[in-house]
Amino acid sequence: MNDINGFLNLNKPLGKSSFALVSLVRRLTGVRRVGHGGTLDPAAGGVLPLCLGQATRLSDRLLTERKGYSSRVMLGVTTDTYDADGTVVQQRDPSGVTRGQVEEAVGGFRGRIQQVPPMYSALKHKGKLLYELARTGIEVERKPRAVDIYSLEIGGWEPPFFNLEVECGRGTYIRSLAHDLGEALGCGAHLHGLVRTMVGPFRLEDALSVEALFDSVHGGYWEQHLYPMDCVVPGLSAAILDLDSERVVQQGQFMPHEAPAWASARNPSPGELCRAYTSDGDLLALMVYEAEREGWKPSKVFVRGA
Repeated sequence: MNDINGFLNLNKPLGKSSFALVSLVRRLTGVRRVGHGGTLDPAAGGVLPLCLGQATRLSDRLLTERKGYSSRVMLGVTTDTYDADGTVVQQRDPSGVTRGQVEEAVGGFRGRIQQVPPMYSALKHKGKLLYELARTGIEVERKPRAVDIYSLEIGGWEPPFFNLEVECGRGTYIRSLAHDLGEALGCGAHLHGLVRTMVGPFRLEDALSVEALFDSVHGGYWEQHLYPMDCVVPGLSAAILDLDSERVVQQGQFMPHEAPAWASARNPSPGELCRAYTSDGDLLALMVYEAEREGWKPSKVFVRGA
């Protein structure tokens, strides 16, 4: 099936892998090119943006988007994976920990922080996946990485459980956040449950359930749930091309800034991106400004009719 390009905001159920949902959408819709915009562990649920057709070439844009999570943390129990699927490695009494103490500890995890990734992760060490090394009992040193925590708030308080609402940037591990918070409190903790509530423009309240996806496919209206490709590139200047300019861009050729199409992209900065549209309103390309040549070079060109 050709010429279907866009994003589906799917509500991934617990227990399903991200790849299983990709395969399901591919099978149900007949669209060959389907990918996801950021995997979720099988034990986690919530927003799973799926990229269809040419939108797969914009999946990298979703990696840099802010993400939101609603997590449930259990105090007093530390596991090797930092979540409920792992083996318990230590138990401590959390009965003396108050909500006020948790609130105070949480304050130290807001803003730009240094976070050590968990061993049970898909990062690599000398070409090998960390989680594969961890399963053989090997632990390697992981360097702390800077991650951004934009918002971090305590939700429901039912000791030894409490809810942690997080809005964060790229590369943040909520499992590590729960583990590190437990260590800061001196009682240990692990991530007991996780739901992703947001990825950039995609929100949980708007996410399509698997059941609703089945209904819409069988009803023949599933394409109504597609988000347009340009929903992940808001805020960029836009140029509308004439037919001659379309052909130039489709061939990957450079366009001078003085061309009429770039009137809306005034005073661009070096490396600035711009959206280029066809005369009938389709997103044709992302263009990057080259200050040295005073013009625009195609960064990504989206094949029409594919």
